[in-house]
Amino acid sequence: MKNFEEQKRYENAKKRVEREKGFYSHLTVYIIINIALLFINSDFLDDGFNKWLNWNLYATPVLWGIGLLFHGISVFSKNPLFSKRWEEKKIKELMDKDDF
Repeated sequence: MKNFEEQKRYENAKKRVEREKGFYSHLTVYIIINIALLFINSDFLDDGFNKWLNWNLYATPVLWGIGLLFHGISVFSKNPLFSKRWEEKKIKELMDKDDF
């Protein structure tokens, strides 16, 4: 029994590491791509910093950043909206409801 519990803990920890690794990969790609987009779209070589106040330059980083924020919350938050605990509680609730 103890061996099974250790195996389960190991699997949970491994899943957690994979999720964190996925987040950090997402963050790395976000930073690299958005720095490249800012320099490409700003015409830095032609106009210098004159176009850096253009709002559409920041649409991709802001919207993607919101997605990245939610990704980070789901990975690092102890109790996201639909956590494992919520799933287990809901399953038990539905099983009890159908058990009449």
